[in-house]
Amino acid sequence: MEATHTLPAPSQAPLRKRWSARKRRSLVTGLLFISPWILGFLLFNVYPMVKSLVMSFTEWHLRMPSVWIGLTNYTDLLQDRRFWTSLANTTYMVLFAVPLNLFCAFLFAVLLNLKIRGQSFYRVIYYLPSIVPVVASSMLWMWIFNTNNGILNAFLGYLGIKGPSWLTDPAWAKPALMIMGLWGIGNTVIIYLSGIQDVPVSLLEAAEIDGANWFQRLWYITIPMVSPITLFNLIIGVIDMFQYFTQAYIFASVQAGSNAQRLGAPLDSTLFYSVYLYDRFQTLRLGYAAAMAWILFIIILICTLLLMRSSQRWTYYEAEGR
Repeated sequence: MEATHTLPAPSQAPLRKRWSARKRRSLVTGLLFISPWILGFLLFNVYPMVKSLVMSFTEWHLRMPSVWIGLTNYTDLLQDRRFWTSLANTTYMVLFAVPLNLFCAFLFAVLLNLKIRGQSFYRVIYYLPSIVPVVASSMLWMWIFNTNNGILNAFLGYLGIKGPSWLTDPAWAKPALMIMGLWGIGNTVIIYLSGIQDVPVSLLEAAEIDGANWFQRLWYITIPMVSPITLFNLIIGVIDMFQYFTQAYIFASVQAGSNAQRLGAPLDSTLFYSVYLYDRFQTLRLGYAAAMAWILFIIILICTLLLMRSSQRWTYYEAEGR
């Protein structure tokens, strides 16, 4: 019989590469340099998030110790009429104001990309309102929307149209805020403009040679090529609109007059989610407000994931060829 020699099985233990003293020293040096940011992130981001999550399960006031109440804050929210009203108002703005802002921003970007005299001047004019302080622009627009002395109703009256009560009619309060929001879309316009300028000229010229008119080049080339920018602006717009606060707070506070604590005037038509959340903090229902904040976080997270997932069908990335 022939003798068989069995080779020993190779060791299954992974080989650990030892770090040299120089690499370990470089790692320690890097961590020391970045430690202020790490400490700031842990102290001002992670800790408040964990604290607010714990707070959402408690009944807590500033002058009294917190009491653990479990899911009571969340169940109370489901029975809170103003909570559902604020969520409905915010959803209305997300569904209508965000698409309107994106459409107008893209339209303005296309116009600002035209080669005309004074192009730089027009770009500055369109962008300038976006750097005006929000409080100042809100007060300006409330004067424009004034029912009796406002410029907008005066212009509509000149055309023979009776202007609505923008500030006091619940049916027109949110449309007024949407019009006001168009004042500050300069940042979105600039982002769209940069994307339009990156569209390959060769594609546009080839389409023009093939007989495509201006609108066909816009529809079949420019819009698909800037679709990643549309996705970015859409996600940012949805996140910002779910946190819509300043304009609505100023709007309602002025309408409420001496009763400025009654936010959402007129008749809760401007009671948005962040406004109501702030009102709960203002009344020192801190656990209740923390529960609202985490519900808002979950809603925004779900909307962002849905937009990212659906974007695979309508977003074109040139590098991937799809």
